[in-house]
Amino acid sequence: KDYTIKENYIPEIEGMPSLFIGNKSAQTLEITLEDKISGVEVVLSYSVFDDYDVILRNTRIHNISDSTIEIDSAYSANLDIAKGNYDLIYFSGGWGREREFCRSEIQQGAKIDISNARGGSGHTLNPFIMVSEHNADEDKGNVYGFSLIYSGNHSSMIECDQYGNIRVQQGINPFMFKWTLEKGESFVTPQCVMCYSENGIGGLSRELNDVYRTNLCRSKWADKDRPILINNWEATYFDFDEDKLLSIAKRAKEAGVELFVLDDGWFGTRNDDFSGLGDWTVNYDKLPSGIDGLAKKINDIGLKFGLWFEPEMVNPDSDLYRAHPDWAISVPNRISSLSRNQLILDLSRDDVCDYIITAVSDVLKSANIEYVKWDMNRQLTTMGSCGLPADRQGELYHRYVLGVYKMQERLLQDFPELLLENCSGGGARFDAGMLYYSPQIWCSDDTDAVERLAIQEGTAMVYPVSTIGAHVSVCPNHTVGRITPFETRGNVALLGTFGYELDITKLSAEEKELVKKQTADYHKYNELIREGDYYRLASIAENGRYDSWMIVEKTKKKALVFYVQGMAAANGKSRFVKLKGLKAQSRYRIDGKEYSGSVLMQAGLKVAQEFGDFKSRIFLVEENVD
Repeated sequence: KDYTIKENYIPEIEGMPSLFIGNKSAQTLEITLEDKISGVEVVLSYSVFDDYDVILRNTRIHNISDSTIEIDSAYSANLDIAKGNYDLIYFSGGWGREREFCRSEIQQGAKIDISNARGGSGHTLNPFIMVSEHNADEDKGNVYGFSLIYSGNHSSMIECDQYGNIRVQQGINPFMFKWTLEKGESFVTPQCVMCYSENGIGGLSRELNDVYRTNLCRSKWADKDRPILINNWEATYFDFDEDKLLSIAKRAKEAGVELFVLDDGWFGTRNDDFSGLGDWTVNYDKLPSGIDGLAKKINDIGLKFGLWFEPEMVNPDSDLYRAHPDWAISVPNRISSLSRNQLILDLSRDDVCDYIITAVSDVLKSANIEYVKWDMNRQLTTMGSCGLPADRQGELYHRYVLGVYKMQERLLQDFPELLLENCSGGGARFDAGMLYYSPQIWCSDDTDAVERLAIQEGTAMVYPVSTIGAHVSVCPNHTVGRITPFETRGNVALLGTFGYELDITKLSAEEKELVKKQTADYHKYNELIREGDYYRLASIAENGRYDSWMIVEKTKKKALVFYVQGMAAANGKSRFVKLKGLKAQSRYRIDGKEYSGSVLMQAGLKVAQEFGDFKSRIFLVEENVD
């Protein structure tokens, strides 16, 4: 029907996250299609940046007829790739093992759906895929990436026809989706970021890392060092009082920690996970000084204060549920399924969202709270809303996500200085949509340093390392029981926002000194880690022996190389780790020795095996400008 080209413009998507233009140059092509028989108008939006190899795609569907129209499926993007030998790369997993790297050949006739229909982006399949040439690796080959800026049910569909041509579609999962458009109404799909690299998987990762770090994360904290935090959850679980919390805070301050976070159990009748969710009023039996009094005492120690919420949930044993049972998602005359002893609040309803944001805001206004951990600990099931008519129940999944976005937007408007961290049973909501609201997301409830190697590697293939919530925890690890060196736990956690999940009062004198060193290292290296280019050098998931990665400053004058060995072996030999991203003709210093960039990249850096399992090293690489 028509098309327009708009200079220095990227469309904002009302009520949903999307990339912003910032200080970049961009243009948008909008193509308007019309089906005169059905009375449907569709606007296809294509946006490109001058500085990035990405195309932004989304679709607006408009009812121009005189009758009602029902949408059964509404994908955001479609791309056809000409015949070739291609692989599908996607990121699978589950609780405690999120975003595992998976790769398989795309066979002729294949129809593959990488999707989630559990209400969020999910532990199991992330809303990000790649289609790569069969011989593409970290450094070479054509790779296409598809990342959906959305936190709900998603689908990435891949089809290969009889000629070997591949079609990729990405958008909202059509499972249990139905949207009604009255005359004159429109529906807008989430934004899909399509990315291309001729420099392999690593090149595509670095491109998307830059795009999301610069043109998706809006928080004032996106370009700043985050305060090093300590969270009391693994130290105390529900069993705490004010004295115990203050003793942890005092020892943490002495070791260089900057932010104390009080996790679950501070509100209502919350002494276990059976009651209290939804009642966001302080439990004075545990905290006689209240949240305001505790926050002041924490501030007097010299730490910032943060608080955990799970605003989207409610326990049946709560004052909120007893007053408003219709506020929980449920199907009439059906038994609602519990998970972690809780139900889900119906965020498709404005009155429910208004209650939640008011309750959370009242707590934040009552004290000097500078950080919020926003958690969500179960899947969406028994989908039904008392606020929607029977013929619109298919809108609930999407309206729920819009409710999450609306509440977090309101929270940040009212508290613009707040550092918000999203979380969902660990890493079940690690997606581009959430990065629009929070500059960091808890990566996984599995804090074991060895398990985190694969989890963080898969996550950083699309999401910036500065967004990865990574903490040092106690050993034996609470999730897997493994014992790893304290130094290694710190080195692995440096690839992220950095913090602690332990009772610091129970550490040995040697471990407390290591905490001081780790907090100092964080401040020494964090700007480089936050802003530099991420390169994967070796994956223990592939070679079974060692893991290595590096962060290279944009100027290539400085880099950090991380090395973690696996199980130690008798008569173990040194190995050479080939570095990446340096200037071949420059001279670099490492541990007092000098190497050319070409030697470090072609021959490698010699690393000796150390005695003991899971030992690790960090090497600072600096250009010699003498």
